[in-house]
Amino acid sequence: MTVVSQVILQADDQLRYPSSGELNNIKDYLQTGEQRIRIVSTLAENEKKIVQEATKQLWQKRPDFIAPGGNAYGQKQRALCVRDYGWYLRLITYGILAGDKQPIEDIGLIGVREMYNSLGVPVPGMVEAISCLKKASLNLLNTEDAAEAAPYFDYIIQAMS
Repeated sequence: MTVVSQVILQADDQLRYPSSGELNNIKDYLQTGEQRIRIVSTLAENEKKIVQEATKQLWQKRPDFIAPGGNAYGQKQRALCVRDYGWYLRLITYGILAGDKQPIEDIGLIGVREMYNSLGVPVPGMVEAISCLKKASLNLLNTEDAAEAAPYFDYIIQAMS
């Protein structure tokens, strides 16, 4: 949900007009719209490249993941990992576009630790994978855009840690 939607719903629930502080939040949100769209476009257009680079970084850091007995051993397991990286990147773009981390929480983080634990996927490995995804993504952005996008990656990393 966007800042605009949140303000409207809150004000309506309380039978009032939006406060000046809430209106300033909407103004800030609208002023950063072009930047958020630019970031999301860059990440979406480069998803394959980002996922490939993040995967390469992860396998170099953790070759045990792709060795016999590792969670990403074999083509099927590796393909599932790569699929998850793309899914997390898309989830991050939702948060950036909304200007809020709530979509990340609502769509992707509720129960994620339990799911990975039940599948036998080491959560610390997923944290490391998201860190590689962050690095590969931010390398494609200018400094200002990278600073705007980084907290969304960090939010997932912290939620999984």
